[in-house]
Amino acid sequence: MAGNVSGAAGPISSLSKLQSLNGLFAIYKKQGPTSADVLNKFKETLLREAGVQNPNSRKRKKQQLKMGHGGTLDSAASGVLVVGIGNGTKMLSTMLTGSKKYVAVGELGKATDTLDATGMVTMEKQFEHITRLDMEEKLKAFTGDIMQVPPLFSALKKDGQRLSVLLKKGHQVEAKPARPVTVHSLTLQEFKPPLFTLDIECGGGFYVRSLVDDLGKALSSCAHVKELVRTKQGQFTLQDHVLHEEQWTLKSVIGALQPCPEEDQRTDSPRSPNIAT
Repeated sequence: MAGNVSGAAGPISSLSKLQSLNGLFAIYKKQGPTSADVLNKFKETLLREAGVQNPNSRKRKKQQLKMGHGGTLDSAASGVLVVGIGNGTKMLSTMLTGSKKYVAVGELGKATDTLDATGMVTMEKQFEHITRLDMEEKLKAFTGDIMQVPPLFSALKKDGQRLSVLLKKGHQVEAKPARPVTVHSLTLQEFKPPLFTLDIECGGGFYVRSLVDDLGKALSSCAHVKELVRTKQGQFTLQDHVLHEEQWTLKSVIGALQPCPEEDQRTDSPRSPNIAT
């Protein structure tokens, strides 16, 4: 059952104002929780401010606030998480397929089952032979339109369940086939073996973890992602647009909101898969 709304005029007015919002904005996702967890906490914070007692954003029997995010960030990653509210949820598909920027710190010499630092080490190899020039030369092969195999531990689904969930339950999961992805730019910002830092701009469906894993193999070694930050998604940047946790208020959302075009507010469309109600 949905939470109860306070009888005071102020909170009811705040809830009505919150429910009337339509558009896109960005919040900061910290390292640790899933993107869905961050969105639910954000939503519950707004509902509580609006006077809803014991809000539970995961219960869908009665819709209080339509909200979704425009692309999953790994639990270990941080940065820009684009949020759609009201009819803004219909615009999230453009965020999923649009341009994104990341800064990734990779570590040479160790491979993990998740392709990042949260996983178990599955291989260790020498990396002392790798130079900065070697890496810069190999990066050229990963720029432009390329084919990429997604990680086994990912938000992709099999029979309605995420691959990462199936793996954690002990199920056998086959790798998804390679698929076309686009890398607009890829530069080596820092090279201090075993660590290196990449600046990446890519299109939708691209996995930085797969890139770093493939790069390690191309260099006759192995590698995994140690840190990952999404610095830009669509028009939203980490530096200028994200609302940090202390800014999770109705006033801040209204100030940050990029409104929907009028036609998007008039028409109904199917609900995005990343929408919480």
